[in-house]
Amino acid sequence: MFPIGDDNHGARGVPRVTVGLITVNVLVYLYQLTLSLPDLQSFIFTYGTIPAEIERGTDLYTLFTSMFVHGGFAHIAGNMLFLWIFGDNIEQRFGPVLYLLFYVGTGLAASAAHILTDPTSLVPTVGASGAISGVMGAYILLYPLNRVRTFIWYLGVVYVPAFIYLGIWFLTQLISGAAALSVPTAQSTGVAFWAHIGGFAAGVIVALLLRPLRPEPPRRPEVIFVRGSGRGWGT
Repeated sequence: MFPIGDDNHGARGVPRVTVGLITVNVLVYLYQLTLSLPDLQSFIFTYGTIPAEIERGTDLYTLFTSMFVHGGFAHIAGNMLFLWIFGDNIEQRFGPVLYLLFYVGTGLAASAAHILTDPTSLVPTVGASGAISGVMGAYILLYPLNRVRTFIWYLGVVYVPAFIYLGIWFLTQLISGAAALSVPTAQSTGVAFWAHIGGFAAGVIVALLLRPLRPEPPRRPEVIFVRGSGRGWGT
């Protein structure tokens, strides 16, 4: 199931923080494309999160920088699509400053979950998916009945309630994460499933705490213009 959009009931103008995060991620990726293979590997090892180093208390800055480094086109394209679909609603619910803090905070929680499950790993972890998982966790709690436009092979585009779509996604992460615990790092798929699980859980918890403090704001009325009248009516 591949998401291509949502009901977007929370949309009220341009989600500037979400657009800014996507822009920064894309710019960093474009910079990565200019690097030679040895320089790219060095870049990833410098700015990616290496659990063993964090356990030693070194290179703590990578807990932040790793959120903006990606391992390939499919990696960044998928992450940015999910951020665009689910991020705007959460940004408009929390407000730009709180949303940015939420994004970074759930990203850190995601890294912590990954490190706890594989503390001796020397493999760098990169990508925004931990923080985006936090956004998805908040979305399933705050907008469970929003419809996610989903492309399904042989069926085309269908509308799936968010709690079903994201629930299935989270279940696959749990199953894959449980399986990954018994697989040596060298034989793993290279996906940090527990970062996704930790970020998602953190997103649900924080959204649960913030929900009574940040109620759904009123929607901006849409305006319909009648040709030639010069006047509009709110809907």
